[in-house]
Amino acid sequence: MNYAALFRATLPETALEIAALLVIVLDLGFLRKAATRTRIAVAALVGIAGCAAAIWAVYAAGLDGFYSADGKLLLLAGGWASVAQIAILVLTALTLLLLVDSEFTRNPGEYVAVVLMASAGGLIISAAQDLLVIFVGLELLSLGLYILTAFAKKSEKSAEAALKYYLFGGMSAAFLLFGFSYFYGLTGTTSLAGIQEAVFRSGPTPLFYVAWILVVAGLGFKVAAVPFHLWAPDTYEGAPAPAAAFVASVSKVASFTLLLTIFGGHLLISVPRNLNENELDRQFSRYMASWTHVIEVMLVIAVASMILGNLAALAQASVRRLLAYSAIAHAGYILLGVCQLPHPNPLPFSQWPIIGFESIGQSFMFHDTPVLYYIITYGLTTIGAFGVVGVVERATGSDKLDSFLGLNKRNPLLAAVLAVLFLSLAGIPPLVGFWAKFNLFAAVLAVGAGPIPFALVALAIAFSAVSLYYYLQVIKRAYVMPAADDSPIKAHPVTMTVLLLIAAAVVVLGCFPALLQNWIASFYA
Repeated sequence: MNYAALFRATLPETALEIAALLVIVLDLGFLRKAATRTRIAVAALVGIAGCAAAIWAVYAAGLDGFYSADGKLLLLAGGWASVAQIAILVLTALTLLLLVDSEFTRNPGEYVAVVLMASAGGLIISAAQDLLVIFVGLELLSLGLYILTAFAKKSEKSAEAALKYYLFGGMSAAFLLFGFSYFYGLTGTTSLAGIQEAVFRSGPTPLFYVAWILVVAGLGFKVAAVPFHLWAPDTYEGAPAPAAAFVASVSKVASFTLLLTIFGGHLLISVPRNLNENELDRQFSRYMASWTHVIEVMLVIAVASMILGNLAALAQASVRRLLAYSAIAHAGYILLGVCQLPHPNPLPFSQWPIIGFESIGQSFMFHDTPVLYYIITYGLTTIGAFGVVGVVERATGSDKLDSFLGLNKRNPLLAAVLAVLFLSLAGIPPLVGFWAKFNLFAAVLAVGAGPIPFALVALAIAFSAVSLYYYLQVIKRAYVMPAADDSPIKAHPVTMTVLLLIAAAVVVLGCFPALLQNWIASFYA
């Protein structure tokens, strides 16, 4: 194994791990007796510096992935992997900035270190092209999320949420590992490309579908899709606000990027050209038929997530739980886009000029760009939403809907940020949430043919209208209904600045959507 190449490929993760160790050394070795605010500020700044160094490392890595000794790709560079890694690092830095005004922990060094290590797990997941590497990344991310959820040691809700999250997470990991083991048993390899080649040559078997069901169950938990969503409301409600923002954003980006990788894994197959055209077309048809059944299962999950997430959100009195069910609904929308990935090329297999990632990766850019655009903008907006909830919660002691009564008079800037972010989540133009949904639904209609894609998009639009109702319930309390307490709600200057920057980004990216689209496209050049 070329360890120099491995070091170059994992330089972003290495930067985060060094920053995590440095945070612990500074906090416990030099700042143990300093004021908590000082310790939080130093830990957050070091963590943000680590994220900045990791972003530089992603750009410096270029398109040099890491290959095993037998030539199988283990870590991808460029394309959706680099886009997701930079997004994860930016979102991680934003969640660290929200920590400045928090009071839930007296151990900021350990908290920031866990955040950075969990983020490193997300980076591994985004680039992984091998089952073992994927599982290592998932466990590193998941273990960090369990710890972060339980970090408010004096909160019973935090402990309960962490326990539920851990138990459900353990079961999902078991399902995922069983599915991976079946794939290995069927194909004799842990490489995604190797698995796809084996299935292409021999065709799917009943055990292949069993393995897929197990993998879908495991990944469905990670993205909080129905019926694997039961952990999300309690976790979003019980976790500290910065931790909940991290779970809702970074974890989502990493998990959906993994779905892109798995559903796009067939991009990497390389089939000998010594077969005649009829044999190639026959194998290709059989191969795509195996994907069709997987897609059908995923579409059922997507529809169930849209329906349950939006309808359950209508009944919530807690804004945190409302955001949790909203996240379930958004997972359904994103899954519609993910399910379009396996069949972008209508030509028979034998008519493809060259089979390989480098040659046809550009043709797939159209299909994964809307998904990347959606998860990045959703993650950004969600961090801002939890930032607002955290400020209101610290001032009022509650995250209930009535805690937002008269927010416009108590803190006009905070109310404006709330309105922008929640309207963006609802998909109202000209905010970025509108373009995220528009691009995703347009891609579904462009790829699919017949009444089913149209019906799915129509259903998604209808439930987006439903979501507008419960988002407006929060905005109504902030702007229309009178406050029971007129005392001003103050936010830390750093927190307020971060929230204003997020709101400004939501508006600017909504008015100029090509900015983000062109940035994503630059990684496919």
